[in-house]
Amino acid sequence: MTQKLFHIFRNTPLGRETLLQSIYFCQKMSVLPTVYVPKSTKFLMYFENDVVQVDLDPSYLNDPETAVAHVAYLLQTAKIKPEFFEPKNYTASTLPDIPTSFEFMCCPRSISDLSSKIGLGYIGPRVRRIVQAARFPVLISSPIYKPWHSVAVFFGGSANAVNALRLGIRITRETGMPLDIYTQVGNKSPSEYRAVVQERDLEKALKHVLRQWTFFEKNRFEDNLYEVPHDALVVLGAYGHGIIKDIMFGSMMEKIQSTISNNLLIAGPKYTMVG
Repeated sequence: MTQKLFHIFRNTPLGRETLLQSIYFCQKMSVLPTVYVPKSTKFLMYFENDVVQVDLDPSYLNDPETAVAHVAYLLQTAKIKPEFFEPKNYTASTLPDIPTSFEFMCCPRSISDLSSKIGLGYIGPRVRRIVQAARFPVLISSPIYKPWHSVAVFFGGSANAVNALRLGIRITRETGMPLDIYTQVGNKSPSEYRAVVQERDLEKALKHVLRQWTFFEKNRFEDNLYEVPHDALVVLGAYGHGIIKDIMFGSMMEKIQSTISNNLLIAGPKYTMVG
């Protein structure tokens, strides 16, 4: 069965940039995009232990007469047969139900606020809820279309970080791109972080794809982020504390997403990779 990425289309220039990012990801990962052109500003996503209502801003319904044509043109230009998602089930007449069986989902940093409010340091609460509940990784696109040529995994040694590392290895295997790991050294020594990789039986897989493992032992973490290539896909692990604003991996993850403009691929606490 072909793996698919779910994309909600915003018929604006910024929405075009996000769709171009989804297309690029799909081409690199041999995944097919499924595009939803919304006809209303609300929909529900039913996850295993949560129901997320997404409230889109009105720009998602901009110029509906041209939206499908705009999507089709971008996909056909990329030599991808357009596939549109049409809701079949509705909780209410204007509240469609969106399945959650996709392998990936692409979101801008916010899907619920006007583009004028979107800043680097802001990930909308609905996107956070999706990350927290989803079994699939969420691709959070850079503000403009930005191809990536390597994979950068942030690794802090936790179970969620191990999940992110597994995902990063999967991406490198699919794309043939090099993998870099970045660790802000805390109370552990570099050898202890390496021991976690060994204990999780990832050492052999990592040997074939790892280009460099950088340990930041000095300076502020946000200053060290300058070392991350601007054209890398950054892979993160995230977990939830029960308080939505704290879903990212503590202050460290917040610093990552508010400091760099890279595309982010986030594996939430429910993400499990088969194989």
